[in-house]
Amino acid sequence: MGDRIDERALEEVVSFTSDLIRIDTTNRGGGDCRERPAAEYVAERLAEAGLEPVLLEKERGRTNVVARIAGTDPAADAVLVHGHLDVVPAEADDWSVHPFSGEVRDGVVWGRGAIDMKNMDAMVLATVRAWARAGARPPHDVVLAFTADEEDQALAGAGYLADEHAALFEGCTVGIGESGAYTFHADGGLRLYPVGAGERGSAWVRLTARGTAGHGSKVNPRNAVTRLAAAVARIGDHRWPIRLTPTVRAALGRIAAAQEVETDLDDPGLDLDELLAKLGTAAALVAATVRNSANPTMLDAGYKINVIPGHAEAFVDGRTVPGGEEEFRTTMDRLTGPEVEWEFHHAEPALQAPVDRPVFDRMRAALERFDPEGRVVPFCMSGGTDAKQFSRLGIAGYGFSPLRLPPGFDYQAFFHGVDEQVPVDALHFGVRVLDHFFMNDDLHHHCLEEA
Repeated sequence: MGDRIDERALEEVVSFTSDLIRIDTTNRGGGDCRERPAAEYVAERLAEAGLEPVLLEKERGRTNVVARIAGTDPAADAVLVHGHLDVVPAEADDWSVHPFSGEVRDGVVWGRGAIDMKNMDAMVLATVRAWARAGARPPHDVVLAFTADEEDQALAGAGYLADEHAALFEGCTVGIGESGAYTFHADGGLRLYPVGAGERGSAWVRLTARGTAGHGSKVNPRNAVTRLAAAVARIGDHRWPIRLTPTVRAALGRIAAAQEVETDLDDPGLDLDELLAKLGTAAALVAATVRNSANPTMLDAGYKINVIPGHAEAFVDGRTVPGGEEEFRTTMDRLTGPEVEWEFHHAEPALQAPVDRPVFDRMRAALERFDPEGRVVPFCMSGGTDAKQFSRLGIAGYGFSPLRLPPGFDYQAFFHGVDEQVPVDALHFGVRVLDHFFMNDDLHHHCLEEA
């Protein structure tokens, strides 16, 4: 291990994270972003390691970087590792440090993207450069993809790559990306490492109500705002039924076992709320993914206080568990009623990846190699990642961006949050874990075959 991950790799992962944060790649949506400076930075670091990165754009300035590292066995399944280069907006006045400073202070790297997800981009760069210095090659091809536009709809990023450059990902059966393999400190000092093995689907919805425009002083039974507001309230108040998917069922079982909580998930009389209560803080890993959800987020109606508009719109952030798509449609039909129309503004399928295959065992082994007391569990992400786009190519996606975090570090709160930061020690841990995962000889033959 020491022959590959050297002191230079540990230094580079910190400097790369800081450098990438300083490159402002704010994605405000609707095409308002320019990832090219970060893409060029990544491509230069890869070229210095002897790779031949390709820069690809669907739109000017919306740049993706793809490179392939040839493995020692050309017949082995390839593995994709992907990370996005864009970040969500940040208001500097709300932060303790400037969000694009990349400041390194007290053993922590600060700034927008420190967790989501320029840290992972930097860990990948540092790892593959360490391989080049050591003259090491993984046993299987590794495809690197640094993408644009993940923080919007991925149309200029992973979606574009999957639709128009599928050949670059030939042979890939497994992909790893963000939002998994971080330390979750559960009750009693238990350290869990949730590895993403599923994602709820995106079901972003536009509601439209139409009525009769008129003077605000007069009675109007066909008020579009009233109709819309009633539908929004019904959606917000709805309690969706429980749907335990295989990934969530596996997560519940393994988290319960780690905490020595007895449960029978096949019991038709199972009280899930009671089980979640027994799991304590660890329940947060599964509570948001046991059912569909729909949260009203935006309203748009009217232009003057004394004018009743003839048209009103709202947007709802809907998420679907695997197999819950039809339930979502029929429920939205019922909740919106006959006076409000609805349509998908943006939709992506829910994902599930196997947790009983060798590739998951390799992830667990890599994490436990550097934290022997940690317990690795699968979980389903409540949101979505670029894995949805790459799934079109038959690539099973896992959330595996390893970080060992100290107690009290609220990982999820830093996603799109204020004072986003990542400990230097966590970056060092991540580089070591990624190296162990990719270089494990047991991984390279048929990553998804039955154990």
